[in-house]
Amino acid sequence: MEGNSSHTENSSDYQMQLVSADPVRRTLSMALIQIFVWPFIYVNVLMIFTFSRKEAFRTETRYILFGQTLVMDLIFLLLTDFVVILSYNLTLMPMGFCIPLCMMMEMVTNCTPLTITAMCVERYVAICMPLRHDAISTTGRTMILILVILIISSLKPFVDLFILVATVSQGYLVQLTHCHYEIMTPVRWHRFMRGAFYICSFLCIFLVEIFCYVMIVLAAQAASSDNKKSASKGQRTLLLHLLQLFLCTIEIICPYIEAFVIEIDFQLYLTVRFCNVLVFNIISRAVSPLIYGLRDEKFYAAMVYHTRCKMTQISSET
Repeated sequence: MEGNSSHTENSSDYQMQLVSADPVRRTLSMALIQIFVWPFIYVNVLMIFTFSRKEAFRTETRYILFGQTLVMDLIFLLLTDFVVILSYNLTLMPMGFCIPLCMMMEMVTNCTPLTITAMCVERYVAICMPLRHDAISTTGRTMILILVILIISSLKPFVDLFILVATVSQGYLVQLTHCHYEIMTPVRWHRFMRGAFYICSFLCIFLVEIFCYVMIVLAAQAASSDNKKSASKGQRTLLLHLLQLFLCTIEIICPYIEAFVIEIDFQLYLTVRFCNVLVFNIISRAVSPLIYGLRDEKFYAAMVYHTRCKMTQISSET
């Protein structure tokens, strides 16, 4: 109970510090985030529309998984923008509202690295086991895999919810707060356990991706001239996935960096917090799928086609 009351006091102090922050700085920061968020949301919606309009994309494993990342990243961007607007307007919400919102954001956050790993394994199977690829990467198995990813991604926030309810007082669950995931881990040992879980998860995912990359490199070296282009493209794709994984990892450790900086200087903390939200929460989530979609010739051609058709239709109506 002492730890819970201490956390409540720290949370109140933190909220009072936010209230005393420069309102001009808050307004400019929020405006800058909106400038970045909404163009990326529009592009994501366009790419999801392109994916849904072409049957070939809905029946091929790598495109289905790519569509999964687009949907998860779109949900993440919308929820993040909503939370940022609440935060920068100094709006305190009931704990009962913030907890489900934080759990949803945690779930879509966990989905991304798992889906990236599944995409790496799919490329490994396609390049290193081409004769078995069609039998392994079927639409039914892909949908089952997506369901498994969603279940695994949901386990962590539900475990955190169970620990939260079991360790905090009733008063903590009815207070007003800002919607950030730290409200789910008020106890120190719970935060330590969460950090250890993320480190173990990252190591497992990293090892799987490194294994796939090394095997594809070896396949590229042994391939004939006809298959070298496909293997080389697979190498570049996996390097992009490793970059995505790195950005996801930085996003995970951002709260720990912010907790360290806030002890040094609060104004520096506000700057670091804003940069983390903009670079690792928003831009990294939006740019990686965009690059992946534009690099794929088939998907890019379909997206350009649908964009031009839409513009032509609007021009004709005008």
